[in-house]
Amino acid sequence: MELLWEIAGWAGAVAILSAYLAVSMGWLKAGKGFQTANLFGSVAFIINGTLHHAWPSVVTNIAWFLISAVALVRMRSESTSPAPVEAGQVQYPGIPDSTGQMAVVEAVEALTGSIPVVAPVPSAADATLAA
Repeated sequence: MELLWEIAGWAGAVAILSAYLAVSMGWLKAGKGFQTANLFGSVAFIINGTLHHAWPSVVTNIAWFLISAVALVRMRSESTSPAPVEAGQVQYPGIPDSTGQMAVVEAVEALTGSIPVVAPVPSAADATLAA
């Protein structure tokens, strides 16, 4: 049985170090896979450290486990509740971007229920290309 706990400890080391290497090298984003590897690795270290009475390691890995668990819970709650999408800003050709422009756009939207569309003004370069 002791061999099983030793294997668990080494498996935990491989999981945590592999995840850290993958994130550090840019092969993996610090997302769910990274946090899951840290979670399982810390559990393996907690088991191994408890059997060896390595209490500083056990306490450190309990903290490691909690950090990973909280991160995973937050990632799960963020993925289930999508953020509201904001309407894009309308930029009219030849009109500087200002709060006055946005006020006009919002007023037109309120009155008509749609965003006004303005055709682009032809430039001198367009005229020479057409000739």
